[in-house]
Amino acid sequence: MADVFDVLIVGGGAAGYTAGLFAARDRCRALLIEKFTAGGQVLNCEHITNFPGFPQGVAGYTLGPALQEQATAAGLQVAMNEVTAVHRADDLLRVDTDGGSHVGRTLIVASGSRFTPLGVPGEEEFVGRGISHCASCDGSFFMQKPVVVVGGGDAAVDEALHLTQYASSVTVVHRRDTLRACASLQERGRRERKISFRWNTVVRGIEGGDGVERVQVADVGTGQNATIPASGVFIYAGLTPNTGFLEGLAPLDAREQIVTDRWMRTRVPGLLAAGDVRAESARQLVTAAGDGATAALAAVRYLRDGHWPAEA
Repeated sequence: MADVFDVLIVGGGAAGYTAGLFAARDRCRALLIEKFTAGGQVLNCEHITNFPGFPQGVAGYTLGPALQEQATAAGLQVAMNEVTAVHRADDLLRVDTDGGSHVGRTLIVASGSRFTPLGVPGEEEFVGRGISHCASCDGSFFMQKPVVVVGGGDAAVDEALHLTQYASSVTVVHRRDTLRACASLQERGRRERKISFRWNTVVRGIEGGDGVERVQVADVGTGQNATIPASGVFIYAGLTPNTGFLEGLAPLDAREQIVTDRWMRTRVPGLLAAGDVRAESARQLVTAAGDGATAALAAVRYLRDGHWPAEA
């Protein structure tokens, strides 16, 4: 049998690395599996201002590696692989990856979420040629060019503000008549002269030649069509949880998020979830970290006393 870890963790965002830190500090043999660079969704954030301890804010590409450094210093092991499936193996849990399998007595799923595609003509065609989900990564490619941001939450408004450093104009397209972003971001967005809003509007298609040239939109009430000239389209229109690899093992809600109790435990003994992938998650960086700590503490308790509630 493969080497057995006390705690396996899938996902290298704030939830995953915080879980790894707490598990390692409790002297558990813990392995975190992640296919990308440390940080998860925070890597898309140029300036994070709502994570405690950073009064001037912190860049996602700074915070992500710092989370990894702290956890690995405590003893967490990391494997850079893509998870393909999870199975029960007697009283253990086996995680299959593109680089082999790992077995653990407990498993914390902190796999986060991915940006939901719009599903419109031209979206797949122009990925990498004008379509992006990361303003801090790609914003400089649109110096003095018009761009469109799709969405109305924190990520959409925050990235729209970041894009004003480069773009000639930023048009925020939102399907509702009010933003979902926090009040402070809304205020900043409305004050920024480069940002304009298209309310009650959805994207119908993205068009161009070698790159994006225009976005076709429609009013959700009247159905009236319009064209917005744009060289770039930054899409933040929702998130889809990364739970496909669980193959029915964990109970999911209607949004395919993992159902847990308040200690992050699922109904499957030894299986926990933390962060955005969990049902009823607040989808905030700080709560993801809190979920990770809670999940690790619950896993350690299970390892010590063997008790798992029947109605987790």
